[in-house]
Amino acid sequence: MLHLYAIMDFSKAIPSFLLKKKNIVSLILFTAVFALVFINIYHPFNVSNWFSISKTELFFYSSLVILTGVLVVVISRVIMYHSAKRSRHISIGNYLVWIAIEIISMSLFYTLYELLILHDTRPFEEAFKVSIQNTALVLLIPYTVSWLYFAWIDNKEKLEALAEGGHEKIEPGGMVLFKDEKGNMRLSIKLEDLLYLQGADNYVTIYYADHQKQSKFLLRNTLKNLELTLKTHEVIRCHRSFMVNFQKVKLIERTKEGLRIKLNSETPIEIPVSKTYTESVFELFSLHN
Repeated sequence: MLHLYAIMDFSKAIPSFLLKKKNIVSLILFTAVFALVFINIYHPFNVSNWFSISKTELFFYSSLVILTGVLVVVISRVIMYHSAKRSRHISIGNYLVWIAIEIISMSLFYTLYELLILHDTRPFEEAFKVSIQNTALVLLIPYTVSWLYFAWIDNKEKLEALAEGGHEKIEPGGMVLFKDEKGNMRLSIKLEDLLYLQGADNYVTIYYADHQKQSKFLLRNTLKNLELTLKTHEVIRCHRSFMVNFQKVKLIERTKEGLRIKLNSETPIEIPVSKTYTESVFELFSLHN
C-alpha cells in the first residue's frame, strides 16, 4: 500500500471515463441502490431505533432518508461535471479530496438528522464519528466497484476501436478518415495536409492545408473519440482542446504563457501545450529526434 502511494502521481488528471455523463448517472444510481441495501441489512446510523413501526414501513422511511442523503452525491457530481466541462483540471488528488468532502457532508446530514429529528442522546462527536465510518462504507464500496467497471469498459472500447482502426482508418496514400459520432465518414484528408484539430463540446474543427491556404471543416464528434484512432497517424493530444499532426511540428517553444507548438505551415500557427499532455508530447518529440 505504501509502495502504491509512493508511485501514484496525485497531480495527474483523473481518467476521462469518470467524467462521462452516462457514467456519472450510473455511479449515482448504483450508489443509491447500494445505500438502500446496506442500510436495511446492516442497520447503521442506529436506523433500527428510528421508529416503532413494521419492517416494511421502516424500509420505506429509512430509504427516504438515505436517498435524501444521496442527494449530496448528486449535487457534488453535477458540480464536478460542469467544472471539468469548463476546462478545469481535476487531478487524482483533487478527486480524493472531493470524495472526502462528500463523505463528511453526508455524515453531517445523517448526524444532524439523528440528533435534531430523532433526538439521539449521544454526544455530537460520537454520533458524527460513527456516521463517518458508515458513510465511508456506503460511498467507497460502490465508488471502487464503479471505477473498476468503468475502467474495464473503457479499455474494452479502446481495444475494439484500435482493432477497428487498424482496418478502417488508414487508407493507401496516407489518407486519414474522419467520421462523425454516428460512425458516418465525413471527410478524408491526406496526412501531409492535416494541420491540427480544435475541439469544443461535441464538435471538432479540422484545420488542413488546401493549395497553400488553410481550410477548415466542422465535424460533429469529440476529441476523445478521435484521439485513439488518430494516434496511429501520430496526430496526438497536446491540450484539452487541441490535437496536432506531429509530422507538421517544427519546434516546441517555452514562452511566458507556457509551452507552445509551432507548426511548419504557410501561415504561422501556434498551439498551446497543457501540463497534462507535456510528458507524452516530449516523449514523441524525442523519438523523432
